[in-house]
Parts: sequence; structure tokens; C-alpha cells
Amino acid sequence: MNQLSTATFAGGCFWCMASAFDDKTGIEQVVSGYMGGDVDNPSYEDVCTGYTGHAEVVQVHFDPKLITYHDLLKIYFSQINPTDEGGSFLDRGSQYRSAVFYHTDEQKQLALAAIRRIEESKMFDQPVVTEVREAVEFFPAEEYHQDYHKKYPIQYKYYSLGSGRRSFANRVWNVKRLKIFDRGKPGKKVSGTTAKQDAPTLQIPNNETLKKRLTPLQYQVTRENATEPPFKNEFWNNKQEGIYVDIISGTPLFSSKDKFDAGCGWPSFTRPIQEGQLIEKEDNLLFVQRTEVRSKTSDAHLGHVFDDGPDPTGLRYCINSAAVKFIPRQELKQHGYEDLEELFSQETAQD
Repeated sequence: MNQLSTATFAGGCFWCMASAFDDKTGIEQVVSGYMGGDVDNPSYEDVCTGYTGHAEVVQVHFDPKLITYHDLLKIYFSQINPTDEGGSFLDRGSQYRSAVFYHTDEQKQLALAAIRRIEESKMFDQPVVTEVREAVEFFPAEEYHQDYHKKYPIQYKYYSLGSGRRSFANRVWNVKRLKIFDRGKPGKKVSGTTAKQDAPTLQIPNNETLKKRLTPLQYQVTRENATEPPFKNEFWNNKQEGIYVDIISGTPLFSSKDKFDAGCGWPSFTRPIQEGQLIEKEDNLLFVQRTEVRSKTSDAHLGHVFDDGPDPTGLRYCINSAAVKFIPRQELKQHGYEDLEELFSQETAQD
């Protein structure tokens, strides 16, 4: 059996939160309980007073090889109003506040990144107040609260509809808005790192050196923001398994697992290999607002990202072939990318 990871979320009534995570591929167990207070072994009645400091939470035990923490955050935020200071929907009081209790530093950084995406989207007039706190002792709730939506489906249905949560989620968290979480989303978490993945520490050659090392087209694309011709570039129709790396720094950017034929004539991907390797900037050069994509490690212009891609992200990273180098799967070890073999040897979770 694969080793499970743990995630803990507070989002108001734990009956509703447990229901949101239930029966998702990769989630082995969802336990309702209490966290964040200063009273040992609190009862439901204790927590309901609002004086224990605890919040109602769900603790999710999941297989990270089948569903990522990023995916869990997407499920979590799509169930809440992250700007509500006084509780969650019908339930009022600090015990119903929203909070992400992180168990690792990686979870912390991903949660903060998700909040930044919400704030940058400007979809709410009020600031996000969802807490990001280190996980402390978890106290399971009483047995009758566990899987309440399954044990008492009729009562749960009336409660859920009456709380206003479902109507809010349907109105606010539509498909387009959920896509904000998938910008820069990692296709799969890979264990370990390679020298190439540590590329932020590399010394990037100056432009004079790059002019000698790169072809004229590669230099024009990466350093002068040019766009190569569609259908007349190296990788637009490449169907080999492998990865696409920054032509300058060698940082892994995209995988053939996430490549698709967008019909545009350039290599297109639904997401990058790992979060944090791309920089997105507003681009109004053609008098139409677009989102430019650049490599974080080399500041190379790569292409643009659009909201017209397929599932699971709904995104289309449209990338210039001249900005990347293709490493076939069988040559990963030879070029120092052996850790990324996991992308092809194991099934990758899909949304």
C-alpha cells in the first residue's frame, strides 16, 4: 500500500467539508474533528461555544501519487467564501472560520500561493481572510459526526441547501474561476532533485555569449520576445515521450504527458512539470491583453498561456519551440534528468 499523506482544512461545518472530499480518487479517508484551540479533547458542545479556540476541520488522508495537495486546495477553496471573517455561510463564530492547517512547509507554500491567486484574480471585493497555520493536535469528532452526509442523507441535504453554501459555490466558483488555481500547477510531484532542477543557482550567460551559443531564432525568441512561425517549428508536432527544458538554463519546464494538439501550430501543454518555474506577465503589445510566460531561471520569453485548453486544467501553454530543448525519455539519465523518469513510469493523477 502506498504511503499516505495528511491534509487538514477548516471551512465551516465539517459535514459539508467531508462531503466535498469524499469519494475522490486518491483520498483514502476523511475524518471530521477539531483543531487550533487550547482545550484538550473538546466535545462538540465545547467547540460550539466558540470559547475553545478550535475550528471544525476535516483531516484528509490521501495518496499523493494519485491526487496532489494542489488538487486538494482546489477542492477546498471551491467550497468556501475565503473573505468571510465571521464564520462560514449560515454557521457563525470562530469555530466555523476558514483555515488551512499545513503539515509540511511545501503545503504551507502551496496554500499561500493559492491565496495569492485568488487575490490577484480580484474576484472578491474583500480581502482573503483564510488562515494558513501550522497543524497542531487533531481531535476526532464524535462518531455520529463522521460521514454525516452518508448516515443521514435527508437531514444533510436540507441543511446543505439551507446553509447557502451550495448556491454560493455554484454562483462564484464557476469553471472559469476555478482555473486560477491551475496556473503554474505541477503535473506531478517528483521526488528528489537534479542539478538541472536546481537551475535558479546557475549563472546565466550574458547576451553576447548567448548570441554565440544560440541560433539567431532562439536568441530572437528568448531575448527579444519574438514569435516563431506556426507549423514551421521543431516541436509543434513532436509526439515522442520526453521533457522540454529551458534552452538557456536547462530547467525542466514541460512534459510530453501534458502536451496536446491545439491546432495552433506551436507546442501546447496543459501545465508545467513543476510549480514555480514559470513567470506570468501581462502582455498588451498586440492591443489585446494576453498573459506572457517566461522562464524563472533564465528570464527567457517562452510564449503565452490561454484559458482555452482541455481538461484537467483548462489552460493552454503555447510555447515557442525555439525557447526549449527536447530530451527524449530514453535519454533522461544521460542528460542528468533521471529523477523525472517518474513522470513516465507511474500514473499521473488527473483532476
